[in-house]
Amino acid sequence: MVGSAALQLKVDYEQIKQLPTGTAVHSDVFSAGGHSWRIDCYPHGSDKSDTGECFSIFVRHMSKTRRVKAIVEAFLMDRNGEPCKSFTKRSCVHDFSINNVGDDKNCSGDDDDDDGDNWGWSKFVDRATLEKYYVTFGCTVMVLDDGSIPVPPSDIGIHLGSVLDRNDGTDVSFIVEVETFRAHRVVLAARSPVFRAELFGSMAEATLTSITLHDITPKIFKVMLRFLYTDELPAEIELGDSSSEMFQNLVIAADCYALDRLKIICAKKLWDNVSIDTVSTTLACAETYNCPQLKNNCIDFLLLEENFKEAALTKGFALLVLKFPLIIAELKNRVRTYHSTPSVL
Repeated sequence: MVGSAALQLKVDYEQIKQLPTGTAVHSDVFSAGGHSWRIDCYPHGSDKSDTGECFSIFVRHMSKTRRVKAIVEAFLMDRNGEPCKSFTKRSCVHDFSINNVGDDKNCSGDDDDDDGDNWGWSKFVDRATLEKYYVTFGCTVMVLDDGSIPVPPSDIGIHLGSVLDRNDGTDVSFIVEVETFRAHRVVLAARSPVFRAELFGSMAEATLTSITLHDITPKIFKVMLRFLYTDELPAEIELGDSSSEMFQNLVIAADCYALDRLKIICAKKLWDNVSIDTVSTTLACAETYNCPQLKNNCIDFLLLEENFKEAALTKGFALLVLKFPLIIAELKNRVRTYHSTPSVL
């Protein structure tokens, strides 16, 4: 690889919602691998024959001197500023032509749009997913040496997710309240030592084809099951306004089934969205289900006097005092240490 560059483009639907189909919003020109590039976003689609229900995104090669081979990746940023894997697309190696002077025609096509000097996706994401939000898109351009052989990213999660969706070859089902979820013993056993013991050990569940689960809701089990197959949270969880309660329940489920990566992901989500109203319940969750970094972060949050004064008035803090006296004792000790440490000017 000769060089690469990444650029983010923020789109405000309130300002551009009146743009007609086929009209683009352009990024500033940026450099990657000694070439100039630009992101072209079409809020109502790139092709004038479209219905305007899809958001299109393209990367245009702006250099006028020589051709270049590159890989283009486009992604939607989630609410925490991280790339959303569920809305990420990557091209194969594309041979970008020299930019034609004054050629700023609209792009058309889908996935294999080849206008020479641009590459992109005319149906990148449904417009309904984006409306009413400030949405940030990202693009990465990787410029290649002509002799390189690029290796595509792993897509095993996509394929296993499809197997789950189609119920191909399922050999066990789980009943959660009134809902039934079908799955594959070998996948669950490979991902969770708890499932491995249940489904292939000496436990009674090993001989059952249908297992009833308690102490978990269908919504939480569905998210956990999807994670077991794809190693990521579903798109609606990444992008939506999921509550702290949901992530706390996912921490409980992850702890129960020894899914350490899921637990850390949810702990990060809880910390990223911590507030005066949620810090006490988040701290209690971290203490109960062994999330030490999340616990320390919550205590640090409460060390700030203005945060503590407001949090102490919440119902969650009252329950924290009642049920977790050791945390309160630790908090008091940390407060004394915090305020006794001299500041360095």
